[in-house]
Amino acid sequence: MSYYDIESRAEAWLKPTFDEKTRAEVKELLEKNPDELKESFYKDLEFGTGGMRGIMGVGTNKINKYTLGKNTQGLSNYLKKQFPGDELKVVIAYDCRNNSKELAQVVADVFSANGIQVYLFSNLRPTPELSFSVKYLNCHCGIVLTASHNPPEYNGYKVYWKDGGQLVPPQDSEIVAEIAELQYDEINFEAKPERIVMIDEEVDEAFAKASVANGSFDTPKEAKENLKIVFTSLHGTSITMIPKVLNEAGYINLSIVEEQKEPNGNFPTVKSPNPEEPEALKMALEKAEKEQADIVIGTDPDCDRLGVAVRNTQGEMTLLNGNQTMLVMTWFLLEQWKKEGKIKGKEFVGSTIVSTPMLRILVQDYGVEYKEGLTGFKWIAKMIKDNPGLDFIGGGEESFGFMVGDFVRDKDAVTSTLLACEIAAQMKADGISFYEKMLELYVKYGFYKEALISLVKKGIDGAEQIRNMMISLRENPLTEINGEKVVLVEDYQSSKSFNYGLTETEITELKVPKSNVLIYYTENGTKIAARPSGTEPKIKFYISVNAPLDSVKDHEKVEQELSEKIAAIKSELKLA
Repeated sequence: MSYYDIESRAEAWLKPTFDEKTRAEVKELLEKNPDELKESFYKDLEFGTGGMRGIMGVGTNKINKYTLGKNTQGLSNYLKKQFPGDELKVVIAYDCRNNSKELAQVVADVFSANGIQVYLFSNLRPTPELSFSVKYLNCHCGIVLTASHNPPEYNGYKVYWKDGGQLVPPQDSEIVAEIAELQYDEINFEAKPERIVMIDEEVDEAFAKASVANGSFDTPKEAKENLKIVFTSLHGTSITMIPKVLNEAGYINLSIVEEQKEPNGNFPTVKSPNPEEPEALKMALEKAEKEQADIVIGTDPDCDRLGVAVRNTQGEMTLLNGNQTMLVMTWFLLEQWKKEGKIKGKEFVGSTIVSTPMLRILVQDYGVEYKEGLTGFKWIAKMIKDNPGLDFIGGGEESFGFMVGDFVRDKDAVTSTLLACEIAAQMKADGISFYEKMLELYVKYGFYKEALISLVKKGIDGAEQIRNMMISLRENPLTEINGEKVVLVEDYQSSKSFNYGLTETEITELKVPKSNVLIYYTENGTKIAARPSGTEPKIKFYISVNAPLDSVKDHEKVEQELSEKIAAIKSELKLA
């Protein structure tokens, strides 16, 4: 797009359709800041893996009352077409981020202006509670204002459908098309206050009760009381629900990181409120050492992902990655279902194409179906929706998300926190640990070790760099990785799988929606996936390697060998 086109797009925001403050900010960009003007107007902000996220500010490529108002007007129009004659209802939640409360009110106003009944949470709430409330309140859709673990300057807009899951085809593309047809002067901001109902305690109690029911598994009272837990909300929404749920489930030995307890969209004590990063949990880990805690749990700002740290075989606190946590949680759920005689051949576990291959082996060993979809929990929720004849046990993905049962149709750090504590308490009572159980799984199924490399590429130039990297990987495919022959390539953009046999290449169709993901598999089971992030200016590379583990006592030696293998791959691919 030429600078002239960008300037024209910006000048459209000087019309009386936009408020005085917005017009003044756009005028200043036009006069004094061409680079920022370009970033603000060169495109329309798009829906990605986790809804729409962006930096707050004026412009078509930013989060503001007009871009979110346009989304909401388009969604209102779409709902009326899809459910003619229905008394339409939506529920809205928001997290701790700067401007989330104000933007949530804007969204509520637009829905109400279009004659739609709105249930608006009176204060910040976890994203999984929003997913739960869509079905609990029998709404047609739900909205949560959040940018998950993105930096403080971001906010976002996630849409949930009637089943409590995020938008998936065909609704997603149809709604995007509806929004694209709108002009900004077609947004109805004239609120009808009588159509906006504030909600809080009733839904809170119902969600807490459901979380305890789904996340508890006959752990003895004494075992619960003996488990020492350190918890941090990282300035986010989980403080409103996780302590309450743990207490109601019988976990009274809970220590909260007070310095990070207060919700704050600037996240003053961390560089990034991301539980994937050890630095984010530094204060919690220090508190755990001081108090000799058994487990540390930290959640991201909207409380849909959790980081879990437990004591390793040397007694040191170790942050598990998302694959490790997911494996132990899934094993535990499968064991509970098996004990209760509920595995009858009509159950499944869901995960994603970039998660550890070990999960499939574990799940199938229990006689349970394993389903795999694209990155993002909306695809796991779609699996539940598309398979009403199957019982969903649980599901997870490598990026620290997990879902227990289907009462919530998105990753849920509330119930997953309780589940992690149940496992830790029962293992401690049995004289073993969460970590040692994970090692036992490695002995049984193979030691799988994963690494994630995220390359940040910001702005217009960064987006172009990411695009070119993916083009290069497709036009110059790897034939060998770390001395191992590539035997299979899955290209989700072309929906083709290339199986390189001894004499010929077998090409098959991938049965999932198209996505910009490329995955390589080698003859020794190494797996490397590449994909641009759907929520951040990053390209991500996922590496998985594995080796047999003969006994738990050998785990440090084997882990070192696998770490060296990952380092060699990173160096070879110039990712180090």
